[in-house]
Amino acid sequence: MEIKEENIINIHNFLPHREPMLMADYILELTKEKVITSFEIKEDNIFVHNNEFVEAGLIENLAQTCSSILGQSFFENPEADTKVIGFITNIKKIEVFALPKAGDTIISKASLISQFENICQISCETFVDETLLIKGEINLFIQEVKQ
Repeated sequence: MEIKEENIINIHNFLPHREPMLMADYILELTKEKVITSFEIKEDNIFVHNNEFVEAGLIENLAQTCSSILGQSFFENPEADTKVIGFITNIKKIEVFALPKAGDTIISKASLISQFENICQISCETFVDETLLIKGEINLFIQEVKQ
């Protein structure tokens, strides 16, 4: 996938996650129904074990990628101090085919299947180069926390 630098969005604008639980770096493409993210796996990542990014890390990366679709409506103004809470409500299906290594950059793609208010069902898959690592369908919930 060719990455155009002028189109890259810092994922901090769309997710409440921060280190050490931030498992996506950049949004490469974002619409109301689709998102593509990138993530460079560092050796000191909490989900790296024996130089591999384990299944839990792949699932967290997918969830954060997927939540960018729903989260964009809460973070339209990056200057606002919006607080949100979100979580996986259901993993409908997940298949893991391979684990990436520390140093790899993974690309995750997610597409909205359905949405009802703050709950959505999303299909997703993650690649390193052309190799499919994981694919699945998850349901997410996200809402703004009133302060």
